[in-house]
Amino acid sequence: MEQVLLKMAKQLRAFDEASIMALWDKYAETVERFEPTQRWEEAVLVLAMIQGMRFKNQLFNHHWAKGRQPGEADEPAPAPAATDIAAPGPTAAKPGPKRQGKLLAFKPKDGGEA
Repeated sequence: MEQVLLKMAKQLRAFDEASIMALWDKYAETVERFEPTQRWEEAVLVLAMIQGMRFKNQLFNHHWAKGRQPGEADEPAPAPAATDIAAPGPTAAKPGPKRQGKLLAFKPKDGGEA
């Protein structure tokens, strides 16, 4: 099982964030419209992978910036692989206005707490 998950992670890492984020709206809309189907479950997993890629890049950038202390500018550190760096701020796969992702509320329809 672990080997399968690692293989999936390696495949996902091979894509750039902008290409993956271009699919965010599509899968977020599918996930918002719950239906007890395999298609909906797969859409949830795809959305989680998209968000995971974004999280990985943000975390990488956080640690990369944290490691760059003042005075290190004279001696640049080796550059990471291009697929590891997310551009600062929102990334857009195509020109034009980009809708910001939103946090989906996961609450029962009766309004109770999960």
